[in-house]
Amino acid sequence: MEVRFRYTPEFNAVATVQPDGFISLQAAGDVHVGGLTLPEAEAAITKQASARLKAPEVTVLLKDFVKPHFVVAGEVSHPGTFELHGNMGLIQAIAMSGGFRDSAKRTKVVLVRRVSAEYARVNVYDMRKLMQPGGIQEDVTIQANDMIVVPRNRLGKLEPYLRISSLGLYGLTMGIP
Repeated sequence: MEVRFRYTPEFNAVATVQPDGFISLQAAGDVHVGGLTLPEAEAAITKQASARLKAPEVTVLLKDFVKPHFVVAGEVSHPGTFELHGNMGLIQAIAMSGGFRDSAKRTKVVLVRRVSAEYARVNVYDMRKLMQPGGIQEDVTIQANDMIVVPRNRLGKLEPYLRISSLGLYGLTMGIP
């Protein structure tokens, strides 16, 4: 964020909000701004800067921010990080990642949701049931920083061997005519 002091521009600064929610400013010291709106951050900085400056006028501008996102990993066509826009369900999140690969175990899709700094809640969903007409009402809403893991099915674990045999190479590699 960019912090501007109207009458004392020598204290203007660009500050990065640290993981603990604090920024450090020459005129105000360490100020907690994590989770605050821009007007609330201006008020907090103004209050702390008032100890050093007389009636400071502070303006806070947002320079950059981490967009809400979720991660899809495992047996999907395009695993990766995706931006979270509005309300999105588990079915739509998997669709955004290109859908299931043939090797996906659709009955054991894992949703990992952080509930605190040390703990995460892990739920397992049967996507076959969720994707049926009645199951769509049971779809789970995705939240920022969720991780979806689509495991590999048993057939997917054997896939390299199946490819060789499907090419007719099995007999050639074993010396069988």
